[in-house]
Amino acid sequence: MRLNKMGRPTAGRLRRALRVAKSIRMLITDVDGVLTDGGLYYDSAGSISKKFNVHDGLGIRVAQAAGLEIAVMSGLASGAVETRVRELGIEEYFAGFKEKGDLVRALSDRRGIGLHEIAYLGDDWVDATVMRLVGLPVAVANAQPEILRRAWLVTKAMGGQGALRETIRFILHAQGALSGQWERWS
Repeated sequence: MRLNKMGRPTAGRLRRALRVAKSIRMLITDVDGVLTDGGLYYDSAGSISKKFNVHDGLGIRVAQAAGLEIAVMSGLASGAVETRVRELGIEEYFAGFKEKGDLVRALSDRRGIGLHEIAYLGDDWVDATVMRLVGLPVAVANAQPEILRRAWLVTKAMGGQGALRETIRFILHAQGALSGQWERWS
C-alpha cells in the first residue's frame, strides 16, 4: 500500500474508499480506543467506567435512520459499554472477543451481508484480521501504525473524539444520504 509522508493512505486509497463506501450496508466498530479514548477509569471498588462521545451517539442514530446497520465488537466485556450500546438501540453487540475475524464472518453469514459490504473501524492489533476481511477498513487518527497502514480511510478524529461519527458521515455522503439525514434531523 502506498502511504503519504504522514503514514496515511494516499489519495488513491481515499478514492477507492469513497467508491466502496457506496455499497456499505453495515459498519462494525471496536470500542476501546475508538468509541472511547482508550482509557480505563477504575474507582476504589475496582469498577471500570468509560467516557463516550455524544457525537458518535447521534451519528449512530443517523446511520440507523438511513438504514446503515451498526454492530459493536469489544475485546473487553464492560457493563458501561453494554449500557451505552443498548441505549443506542444496537442489537449486534459482541463483548469479550479477542479473535474478531471468525465473529465477523459468522455475522456476515447470519445477516446476509457480504464481507465486501461491511466497514470496520479499529485502532489496534486485535482489529487487523477484521480489517483484512471487510470491504472498507477504517482507522482512527491515533491508531497503531500497522493499523493505519491497513486502513483505506483514516479519520481526522482520534478515538473517543467523534471518529465513528466522521466515518458514518463519510459513508452516508458516499451513498448520497447525508443531506437527506441533515434535512430530517434539522
